[in-house]
Amino acid sequence: MGTALDIKIKRANKVYRCGEILSGVVVITSKDTVQHQGISLTMEGSVNLQLSAKSVGVFEAFYNSVKPIQIINSTIEMVKPGKLPSGKTEIPFEFPLHVKGNKVLYETYHGVFVNIQYTLRCDMRRSLLAKDLTKTCEFIVHSLSQKGKLTPSPVDFTITPETLQNVKERASLPKFLIRGHLSSTNCVITQPLSGELVVESAEAAVKSIELQLVRVETCGCAEGYARDATEIQNIQIADGDVCRGLPIPIYMVFPRLFTCPTLETTNFKVGKRIGSYALFASAIKNKLLVSLQLLAGNGMNHCARKNKDVYCLVDVP
Repeated sequence: MGTALDIKIKRANKVYRCGEILSGVVVITSKDTVQHQGISLTMEGSVNLQLSAKSVGVFEAFYNSVKPIQIINSTIEMVKPGKLPSGKTEIPFEFPLHVKGNKVLYETYHGVFVNIQYTLRCDMRRSLLAKDLTKTCEFIVHSLSQKGKLTPSPVDFTITPETLQNVKERASLPKFLIRGHLSSTNCVITQPLSGELVVESAEAAVKSIELQLVRVETCGCAEGYARDATEIQNIQIADGDVCRGLPIPIYMVFPRLFTCPTLETTNFKVGKRIGSYALFASAIKNKLLVSLQLLAGNGMNHCARKNKDVYCLVDVP
């Protein structure tokens, strides 16, 4: 067995907030004495942006002007050059989670075109005859709860053949009427989205009703912005030809790693939409999209913005 390097964070869930102390130990395990040129630990936080394949070539200046946006960067020297004894050596560390100037400690978010990530990297420098050792460990940052009372913003929706968009042959669609409501489009990210949906009438048999959470990511520069919507999760709320007039509950928990409070900055934006799908036996799928604002804690996030546009469209496979 050679020399092994590992990072162990004190908290099992690895979740921290701005102003807290990130602590843990660096573990070096070796069966022999280890000669090294110093051991350092670096804490990094950055926003990485990229364009979708359909936008490549459209915004040439994007690749030249937008580099990873650094949120936080701090390095400490844990051990000066010397030797470590054989066996297991643990070196404790502490990092205060503070940002300088007007920078903001955004919440950890793993998207498709926008990625906000925080990592710890330990480097053990060694002589030319031995390879340097590096170990990286990710930790999670959650936004602080905002003070103030959240104002509910319920929304009612109705779907009929007349409300659908992008339909070429509207006359061929079966007659149907779907009503429903969402408890609020301003949602606290730690609480579930709720509401209900009712199929009032439908000439064709309903095969399935599904609920889809969609991320809307925008990134770019002064030359222009690219906006893309991708699915986060999809859950089925009804199966088969449901009873007419029966309220169907809507209940969705937001996956924290793949969602974050609504963000709007100079170089990128992250928003969310919820979609309700009703698939009929005739293979026609009607879809409702409602814009959501995800908030941190009990109040409005620092960069959340209100947007209650409702979109209806039809997809024909």
